[in-house]
Amino acid sequence: MRTKKKISLTIDENLYNDFENATKIYNKSKSQLVQEALESWLQKATERSMAEGYQNMAEEDASFADLTQDAQREIL
Repeated sequence: MRTKKKISLTIDENLYNDFENATKIYNKSKSQLVQEALESWLQKATERSMAEGYQNMAEEDASFADLTQDAQREIL
C-alpha cells in the first residue's frame, strides 16, 4: 500500500511563478510536478554517482594492470 506524505517548501518567487505556469502548461498538479522532478533528479544523481564509480574502478584497474605488467617484466 502506497502512502503519501506532505512536505512544505520555500522557494524563490521567480521559481514559484515558473512552477505555477508549468502546472497550467502541462496540466498537472503541483504535487505531480514536484514528484516527477524529484524522481528525475534522484535518477540522474544515481546515474552520475554510478558513472563516477565506474570511472574510478577503470582507473584502479588500469593502475593494477600497469603494476602487474611491471611485475611480469621483472619476472621475464
